[in-house]
Amino acid sequence: MSTSARSTSSASSAPSAGTAAEELVGVWLVGARGSVATTAVAGCAAVAAGLRPPTGMVTETPPFADSGLPPLTSLVFGGHDTAHCPLPKRAEELAAGGVLPHGLPSAVHAELAAADAEIRPGGPLPGDSRTDDELIESFAADLRDFVRRRGLARAVVVNVASTEPLPTDGDARLPASSLYAAAALRAGCPYVNFTPSTGLHHPRLAEAARSSGLPYAGRDGKTGQTLLRSVLGPMFAQRALDVRAWSGTNLLGGGDGAALADPAAAAAKNAGKERVLADTLGSAPEGEVHIDDVPSLGDWKTAWDHIAFDGFLGTRMVLQTTWQGCDSALAAPLILDLARLTARAHATGLTGSLPYLAFYFKDPDDGAPAALGEQYGQLLRFAEELGTER
Repeated sequence: MSTSARSTSSASSAPSAGTAAEELVGVWLVGARGSVATTAVAGCAAVAAGLRPPTGMVTETPPFADSGLPPLTSLVFGGHDTAHCPLPKRAEELAAGGVLPHGLPSAVHAELAAADAEIRPGGPLPGDSRTDDELIESFAADLRDFVRRRGLARAVVVNVASTEPLPTDGDARLPASSLYAAAALRAGCPYVNFTPSTGLHHPRLAEAARSSGLPYAGRDGKTGQTLLRSVLGPMFAQRALDVRAWSGTNLLGGGDGAALADPAAAAAKNAGKERVLADTLGSAPEGEVHIDDVPSLGDWKTAWDHIAFDGFLGTRMVLQTTWQGCDSALAAPLILDLARLTARAHATGLTGSLPYLAFYFKDPDDGAPAALGEQYGQLLRFAEELGTER
């Protein structure tokens, strides 16, 4: 994947910049009826209406005030999904589980219903005889129709679907995540992969990504255990403490728990968790991450880490951490951040991968630092750059 660059296309064909407040921007969610997507849509409506503060949204902090990001009121939601539960009903279920505040689904029912009306059937489902190209064209047509009907300046495609196993060399077909990614490119839409799934990283899409003239970012959103690792790993390295072993366990339910019960899907998820340790410590310590599906947890998760390290004169010590959180509430504000930042990057003519957004990912694009503090500094510099492109 190439690093981002400025588009050299003529002014007549380049995306317009500097008019974010006057434009409508689409956010097309792959997995649009899932918990993360539902929380993002409900949360955007609640914050935009002043019903809730923008807690967890980095783009709503002062350093981003002059970056020209599209306002929350300008975002229009749609997406693909194979599920059929309407967003208002899904939001009620999330409120019953404590994910959304009591009463919020009723308060933002109109916005949820409007987003649900823009969700199109995903796939491929069992028995679907369409070729990869036919599926890609169908998904791209849905995107083009969304942009046209709603009068959007642009639309950003964000993958928040369940984790899929990594493809093997013998696979003749593209995985579903790559079909959606290819459709985004074909429809002229920037793309963000918030999952560990292959998406745009499939070798068969490399040339299409390079030649698309579009910005893209990711993969696998960093919301909990790996977020903590990206802080603690540099701490050990900077204090010259020798990490001997780093083991972890995750307990989670909901759709993610069910998907990650598949060992192949879990392996795709764990790759990013392990990479951050190797990148921040200089080498991978002993230990593994285990993921257990606990359906009764629903959208809540618990992550434990056991870190064995040596101090001065070889004194052996241990650090243990416990992270308990709600995956959807942790991820949703990041989805809104990424959609706004990527839309603004597109509006300013940036193309290619966006390593500046590594702050949000377990497996960031090439050229990005691994430590959270360095990633945050890079993100702030990117915010300044976006603000100068008026």
